[in-house]
Amino acid sequence: MKQHGESQDGFRPGERLIDLANAVRENPALPRAAMAALLRRHGESEEELRSLTDAEAGALRHAVVELTERVLAETATDRAAGALNELLERCAARPRLSRHDGHAWHLHVDRGDDASWADWFTAAAALALARLLSEQGGTAWGECAAPGCRRLYLGGGPGAPRRYCSRPCATRTRVAAHRHRQRGGGRPQAGPDGGERTGPGG
Repeated sequence: MKQHGESQDGFRPGERLIDLANAVRENPALPRAAMAALLRRHGESEEELRSLTDAEAGALRHAVVELTERVLAETATDRAAGALNELLERCAARPRLSRHDGHAWHLHVDRGDDASWADWFTAAAALALARLLSEQGGTAWGECAAPGCRRLYLGGGPGAPRRYCSRPCATRTRVAAHRHRQRGGGRPQAGPDGGERTGPGG
């Protein structure tokens, strides 16, 4: 039986979505074993993962792509909200508490304990993003702003809105901008290859 769909220590469906979305972006044919390893990292047990067949893994991969294209890559709040509502209507059900396989009571939002991996994943991820959108008043996720990086990130924490997938990307971009300013150039621009380039004469 798959683990719960709402956050509890060690189980964060939004972060789980980001990890799988980045993995599928890097390898659109991400194999079942790699998907299982990522799910295991997010709390799924070996016993639970036995039901993740190659066919289920393919459907789950498709669900990850749909969530990425319709929600994570969407910057317009209204369109993201509409997509989340459609996904919740299709895959989610009335929230319920469940206790199984030795786990403590936790929240499920899929249609039943026998829901497919794709429906379970979509329902949990859509609810997590819907809560984040409502709490933040807009999309609190996006694509890394560092030149040459396309990794997705999940924001929503205190402070300024997040723009980078990781601290190294943020640091690398700030250092490059600082060096560019020291050379007397303007703001670095993204070149056609995703790398930084200067303005005319730079």
